[in-house]
Amino acid sequence: MKHALAAACGAFLLLSCATATREQGLVSRAVEAMGGAQALGAVKTVSSSGTMKWWEPEQSDMPGGEPRFSAEAKVDMVADVAARASRVDYQKNFQYPSPRTFTYSEVVTPQAGYVVGVDSNGRNAESMKANPPAHSMSGYRLAATQRELRRASIGGLIAAMHANPQAVQPAADIVAGGRSLPAVSYQGFIVGFDPQSGLPERVRTLDYDNIWGDVTFDYIYTRWRDIGALKVPMSGRYELNGRTVQEVQLSEVRFNQPVERARLEIPAAVLANAAKPASGNVPYQWVIRRQFIGTYMDSDNVSYDTKASTGLRLQELSPGVFHVTGGTHNSLLVEMSDHLVVVDAPVTDAQSMWLVNETKSKFPGKPIRWVVLTHHHMDHAGGVRGLLGEGTVLVVGQGAGAHFRRVLSAPMTRNPDLRPRDFNANPILEVPESHVISDNRGRQVIAYVMDNPHAKGMMMAWVPDAKLGFVTDIWTPGPPLPAKPNPGLVSVVNAVKKAGIQPERFAGGHGSVAPYAQLAVLAGQ
Repeated sequence: MKHALAAACGAFLLLSCATATREQGLVSRAVEAMGGAQALGAVKTVSSSGTMKWWEPEQSDMPGGEPRFSAEAKVDMVADVAARASRVDYQKNFQYPSPRTFTYSEVVTPQAGYVVGVDSNGRNAESMKANPPAHSMSGYRLAATQRELRRASIGGLIAAMHANPQAVQPAADIVAGGRSLPAVSYQGFIVGFDPQSGLPERVRTLDYDNIWGDVTFDYIYTRWRDIGALKVPMSGRYELNGRTVQEVQLSEVRFNQPVERARLEIPAAVLANAAKPASGNVPYQWVIRRQFIGTYMDSDNVSYDTKASTGLRLQELSPGVFHVTGGTHNSLLVEMSDHLVVVDAPVTDAQSMWLVNETKSKFPGKPIRWVVLTHHHMDHAGGVRGLLGEGTVLVVGQGAGAHFRRVLSAPMTRNPDLRPRDFNANPILEVPESHVISDNRGRQVIAYVMDNPHAKGMMMAWVPDAKLGFVTDIWTPGPPLPAKPNPGLVSVVNAVKKAGIQPERFAGGHGSVAPYAQLAVLAGQ
């Protein structure tokens, strides 16, 4: 009896091992719906052409408003499946933050990435030195690009899942658009399947956004067409927390066409010093979405170019008034009698924590009590959580209060720089026209709401005893002024006139410091 029971148990275990799991069944059904394992395995090269469009939600005109349409492009792609190498050629026309066209190519291999041409206003040192312009990808960008290429190449992703069933794990169903999609997890992706057709419908990653905290980032596959023996999605879109941020329309897809090997190769001199794909806490959303608006600086520190800058630093502009520089985005630090005021919280909480640690060393016993944000855009407000200590007041322009209350209430369990905490106790002060921050010695920092073409509720800061103003985006102090004033520059002059102040200099959220008189002359004041 004992031996019979053991034999029965052994037979049950063997049967269990031989029985496909629910997850493997979903993948197998998808493989068949897409044309079968043999057809998927026969794909050696893929060539495609199409168009793309991008929207950036955190460059909106109003806080929490509609995403800003940023760019559209013509795109040609070729991939060698076996070599895991690809090339994407872009002709990308931007509308925001200014009209311009970038024509460039991205070459991606398992070991490195390479950009040929100019792809950003924020060119790094390597790109600036190269003639013609080109640069290797940072490890951050390479990892992000590789991830999105896998996601977009749904046939290859499903084939890999089918070939590695042990890596396919259970996942909660994806509920989106009023439907529930049975889902599986695979190497950082959550794949949801259409219950009717069995086709993969949505591939999700769980990312961190510097404004909205924990977010879902989905690619949705649509407009499936038969191409040879395979079924292929000819359209798709990316959604960030359910909001469309990118659309893809393919006009042509071809399989197993000859590939010119040289187009997929990275020059040996570049390859020798190129970064490997980053791992761990990759800031995917920053890397991906700064490219949406053509301002991404390709570096393995999101705050500064590691190949050109020694890092962030405090530059004293006047006694107790410091410009936080060394990176792509600056802030202003003002020492008061018993506390500190910070204007702008750019990029990430990592940059903010650098500043917090500097203040603890340089100004012991003086906490940051006021954080003033010039406006709501992600590159100047993305480090706001890192600056908010116990009781710190967040100061924002008119119309931004409710937006930032939602931001500070958002979950942040995936924040790589801060432990999760409750920010609901931090007061938010919404400024209708102006607000004065003062100390017992008479020093003031004044925030003025200003009419401008960049963002609703925008403010400039003014430190009267230093005769110093601070503005972001609408004027970049330091570089030569244009021959004619643009609307942003005019808005600075108008705000100064309305406030009745007499600044000698302005520091910028970008750039450095410049005399105000030159701008006033240009604007005819």
